[in-house]
Amino acid sequence: MREWWNRFVGLGWAMRALTVIFAFAVPIPILLILLFRFVPIPVTFQMLGTMLLGDPVHNIWVGDDIAPALGRAVIAAEDERFCFHHGFDWQSIDKAVAAHERGARLRGASTISQQAARTIFLLPVRSWVRKGVEAYLTVLLEFLWPKQRILTAYLNLVDWGHGNYGAEAAAQAYFHKSAAALSAEQAARLAAVLPDPGKWSAARPGPYVSARTGTLLAHMAWVTRDGLDSCVRRETERRRRKTH
Repeated sequence: MREWWNRFVGLGWAMRALTVIFAFAVPIPILLILLFRFVPIPVTFQMLGTMLLGDPVHNIWVGDDIAPALGRAVIAAEDERFCFHHGFDWQSIDKAVAAHERGARLRGASTISQQAARTIFLLPVRSWVRKGVEAYLTVLLEFLWPKQRILTAYLNLVDWGHGNYGAEAAAQAYFHKSAAALSAEQAARLAAVLPDPGKWSAARPGPYVSARTGTLLAHMAWVTRDGLDSCVRRETERRRRKTH
């Protein structure tokens, strides 16, 4: 240990800084991701930031005990190719860039995997540095977790507005029931407000959320028909057979 420390001190300040950055950027995220594959994730940086501001935080980790309709709704709303990409939906990215080149406002093309990485490990601050770190964490998540775990973590931790993080807190706050008991329409409402849960209401939907809910209900049927949630259903079936 002393020899290692003497070598570390003997390095120039720049090399010492790079060594520390490497130690935090590579092993620590990998160890955390491996750990959180099997145990509940207790808190996110966004939750901590909310608490530091003195605002209440409501979060109840329920694992996979969430109505399957919510998974289908979020896939329909956020990432229809979730089961078929490896973290990045290049088709959506190409379409977004092409639309931007035609003069449209550049829209986001983040996958559920990217949003999960951002939700679990990062603060909601827009910057190119954050996007780079998010991409790195997305690759790790896709490599070290099955798709089911990525979706489960996302649904249990994502910000659903007004201090409610995760499906259970949102279901109780907006519908006075558990996440496991959500109806298809309630699941579609929750998915509809995800882009701006502080502005839009799942409990008392306005014209936009109502229209978006109807669209998502139709898309959820397509998700089932076309097997767009096949990776999640396969994992659920595998676990069911294992426990019986």
